Amino acid sequence: MKELELQKAFTLIEPGPVTMISTRGRDGRPNAMTLTWITVLDWGPTFALCTGPWNYSYEALVSEKECVVNIATADMLETILKVGTCTGREVDKFAKFGLTEVKGSKVTAPIIGECWASVECKVVDHVERHNIFVLEGVKAWHNPDHKDKRLLHAIGDGTFTADGEVFHRRAEMGEKLPPAV
Repeated sequence: MKELELQKAFTLIEPGPVTMISTRGRDGRPNAMTLTWITVLDWGPTFALCTGPWNYSYEALVSEKECVVNIATADMLETILKVGTCTGREVDKFAKFGLTEVKGSKVTAPIIGECWASVECKVVDHVERHNIFVLEGVKAWHNPDHKDKRLLHAIGDGTFTADGEVFHRRAEMGEKLPPAV
């Protein structure tokens, strides 16, 4: 083992896939932000994400208490980077980056049509001290015909990895799997 600078420890366990969180503000305008810090909280559709007042989407999460978690794929890397490096305060990201606004069924925030999967969510808690929003999924969608299903993972230092190889071990997991999966 070789020592790693402690401030880089998060790069070892950066949570889930790269997502684009879509919101709709009080003014009715859609917005999207790239987010790499999102995690599952239990066996159900409960998630936590971290963002703060520095992000325009924060305002909509606080005021509207809803969003869509859109699962981006490796083929979307350039769009993900562009969406994540500008602010919705100044840019209509849906128009500028050609994102398709798809109407959901449970929230007013738009689904991003180019993403492989999306979960409409309600904000059920906001831990202000840590800028953490707890979300409850209310409707999930996926596109089985989406060509690229490789999920991107941000290392946190400007590099990304893409998964894709599947290891089937359901039989060995047996009773440890929740009944719904």
